[in-house]
Amino acid sequence: MDAVIFDLDGVLIDSEQVWDEVRQSFAAAHGGVWTAEATRAMQGMSTPEWAEYLVSAVGVRLSPAEASAGVIAEMKKAYAAHLPLIPGATETVRLVSSRYPVAIASSAPAVLIKVFLEVTGLPVPVAVSSEECAAGKPSPDVYLLAASRLGFAASSCYAVEDSTNGLKAALAAGMTVLAVPNPHFPPAEDVLAQVRVLSSITDLPDALA
Repeated sequence: MDAVIFDLDGVLIDSEQVWDEVRQSFAAAHGGVWTAEATRAMQGMSTPEWAEYLVSAVGVRLSPAEASAGVIAEMKKAYAAHLPLIPGATETVRLVSSRYPVAIASSAPAVLIKVFLEVTGLPVPVAVSSEECAAGKPSPDVYLLAASRLGFAASSCYAVEDSTNGLKAALAAGMTVLAVPNPHFPPAEDVLAQVRVLSSITDLPDALA
């Protein structure tokens, strides 16, 4: 294997709950009605996709562009107050990057990926947001683009994921997939059955040996 590509939310940052809280509060403030399926439906969506979902499915009374701008502004405030790093995540990325080229392939907007990299100072030469792609996860686009920018075939890359849609995206890209299941939003069992499951991000270096 030639490279390791990390998801961000739920793998390196314990942020899925932050996204959920921010979107729910934003929706309530702008005329939306949260639905039971909204949280999982938006996991993995690109920024344009979840912004459209907030308007069309949740009923936020703004344009998708206004919705995305508002939510991202609130996320930046939340990260400025506290970046919820997963214990051991930054140390793991540093260790893995000493052995493999690494990248991030995330559904997070580029501006938030930049905040993460600036705060942590991690040596990640390639960071791709699904904003740059035609479709977000479970489409493989963001993983394929990250592998391409690293200069490797997707089939020679490991992917590290936590969610159902993220796992599906990495599998569809043809990568060797390692799952660190999100405890707040556990991935579907039928998808987990197709990948290697780790109990913690800190188990990754040994899993790559």
